Amino acid sequence: MTFFEKVYEILKQVPQGKVVTYGQIAYAIGAPRCARQVGYALHVNPQPFVIPCHRVVNRFGRLAPAFAFGGEDVQAELLRKEGVAVDENYTVDLNKYLYQGKLQLGE
Repeated sequence: MTFFEKVYEILKQVPQGKVVTYGQIAYAIGAPRCARQVGYALHVNPQPFVIPCHRVVNRFGRLAPAFAFGGEDVQAELLRKEGVAVDENYTVDLNKYLYQGKLQLGE
């Protein structure tokens, strides 16, 4: 499985109404220092409505200013439709919305 495929597999596990960070995904695929590469994988997401890249924020809860599928306004709208509050600074409260479940690759 390629790095990108691992990123996509992990991201599919994040439920609606929750977000994860680039670092969480990197850690879950066994590449804890590769958060930027995770971002690149999301930027070239081949299935944007199957692989929910809009659920990924930075370690401070900030949305991606260059969200690959329409900018931060589109990312904010997609998250709001799932019940995630996004403030006027395009930030999500990680204390409330960060996914705490186990993220792991299949065997």
